[in-house]
Amino acid sequence: MKSGKSRKKWNSIRLFLYVLPFIVLVLVFSYYPLYGWIYAFYDYKPPKPFSQAQFVGLKWFRSLVENPIKVKQLLQVLENTFAMSGITIGTSWLPMIFAVYLNEIRNVPYRKFIQTVTTLPNFISWVLVYSIAFSMFSSTGMMNSFLMKIGAIDQPILFLQSSKHVWLTQWLWLTWKNLGWSAIMYIAALSGIDEELYEAARVDGANRRQLIRHITIPGLLPTYFVLLMLSIANFLNNGMEQYYVFQNAFNKQYIQVLDLYVYNTAMGSGSYSVSVAISMLKSIVSVILLGAANGISKAVRGESFI
Repeated sequence: MKSGKSRKKWNSIRLFLYVLPFIVLVLVFSYYPLYGWIYAFYDYKPPKPFSQAQFVGLKWFRSLVENPIKVKQLLQVLENTFAMSGITIGTSWLPMIFAVYLNEIRNVPYRKFIQTVTTLPNFISWVLVYSIAFSMFSSTGMMNSFLMKIGAIDQPILFLQSSKHVWLTQWLWLTWKNLGWSAIMYIAALSGIDEELYEAARVDGANRRQLIRHITIPGLLPTYFVLLMLSIANFLNNGMEQYYVFQNAFNKQYIQVLDLYVYNTAMGSGSYSVSVAISMLKSIVSVILLGAANGISKAVRGESFI
């Protein structure tokens, strides 16, 4: 009896040691940087050391609502953020549907080929994605050259410089890059659906469309709702890499999301303290959204994800 408890204890210690490196990584890269929030309460201007910075309290937080120019900028940035996050959440079912139809392909080599081709763009950096976009849609790119060659246009169309439909085009690039990768979660969830349900439905005369509608999709909905709630919790976190490489003087007004605005404020105008204040508020709102999404999940589904 004693040896059994001792063995169980050592197994628990061993399992803890397995996850310890990941805990350390989270502490170093996720929690330790929170010390930088202190910059939001000081008038810090590089390159002078932080020790010489003057404590200003909530000055930078008040400036976000008292300065009309900053208020106007923030409202436009929030509109861009809400629009792009809203489009992404509104179409979050696409990877699930893609996984369902990918699973319906009976030719295994062809199915693996499609899955590989659609997953590979996830591993391409946004810099290379923009290089592809530039070679295709710049004023001298493939698309303009083709249209001018067939006589469809007389002058090049400035696809990348245009401020029209920026939200839609950025969503299309994001979907092209992430669709295959996002479908992996649903492909894994498909393997957890009991095969006997399909066999019983086939015996009752169900066709493939009915199998998808009554068995496959209901089996994937729990995974979808968990991912949807996590997306809602990250509503303000669009990332900045994509929008940073695609931004220019013509579309900046509509492409600048909150993360990019924080970066531009710090690196462009040197307002480090203001950018930290905005980032701090964004993190607090994200935590609140995470709690709200978890509460909704518990109320609607009877399960929480944290």
